[in-house]
Amino acid sequence: MYIDPAEQAGFFVFIPTMLRDNRKDYESKKVAIQGIKGSFHAVAAFRYFSQCRLDIIECETFEDIIYSLCNRRADYGVMAIENTVAGTILRNYELLRDNPVRIIGEEYLRIKQNLLCFPGQQLKDISEVHSHHMAISQCREFFKQYPSIKLVESVDTAQSAKEIRLNNLKGFGAIAGEMAAEMYQLEVLASGIETNKRNYTRFLILVNSEKNKNNIDNADTSSQTNKASLCFSLPHSKGSLAEVLTILANNEMNLTKIQSLPIIGKEFQYFFIVDVTFDNYSHYQKGLTEISKKVIDLQILGEYAHSIESLENIHN
Repeated sequence: MYIDPAEQAGFFVFIPTMLRDNRKDYESKKVAIQGIKGSFHAVAAFRYFSQCRLDIIECETFEDIIYSLCNRRADYGVMAIENTVAGTILRNYELLRDNPVRIIGEEYLRIKQNLLCFPGQQLKDISEVHSHHMAISQCREFFKQYPSIKLVESVDTAQSAKEIRLNNLKGFGAIAGEMAAEMYQLEVLASGIETNKRNYTRFLILVNSEKNKNNIDNADTSSQTNKASLCFSLPHSKGSLAEVLTILANNEMNLTKIQSLPIIGKEFQYFFIVDVTFDNYSHYQKGLTEISKKVIDLQILGEYAHSIESLENIHN
């Protein structure tokens, strides 16, 4: 495990092997993540802020990420929003809509699960494997080969790995990512044990919108703003959604996601989350002006660089 000498200054500055050669400066950023150091949220944070030293703020829940941003404990937040296997995390859209935070970036990450253990053991030595319920469900096909191994749900993938190291647990395994293995000095018994190899998660990069309301903070993106996340509700009139989508198309915007969520307290009424990409910012602004006359409570959740190309840089 590599620990930067600047740890003496009080920062958590573990630098994953995959990123050590890419970090060009030592600017520090406080970043709130869901889970602990070594989790997939941490991997996404290190990838997005690859040129910086990170002071990671561990959060038990997604609500805690928002709390850390709103109370200035963190400069940035990294929050999962959707997965190609599990789908959209609907509650997180509610958090974005109801709190003073703003999206300023995104990161796509392949979720590669690995069986980790205390060094020096073999598969025949493992009797119990712990991990988050989602990680276990993604790897059940692999464990059908080993019916004697008991699968036990825990709160976090990286936490399961950390417990093995802290307590020198032999006979136990954890399902977690490669960063957790490196960080907690565990051995990888089997890599890529997830059933679906096309398992990707999209993470949002968040800031406190009140703190940054006069600054469109795209300092951490590598290309110009060409994506936006919008939120609105619609009047009860025939074709209202189709009309909005037509306006977006007429202004050269590409719809990459649409999600509806119920409006609490208004039976069978919904608000919509829409992600759009565009090549011309002025056309995008014109489209916003036009749809603002057709929708109710239009919110811009964020304008940022579309980072789907980051999938091409994910190691297999």
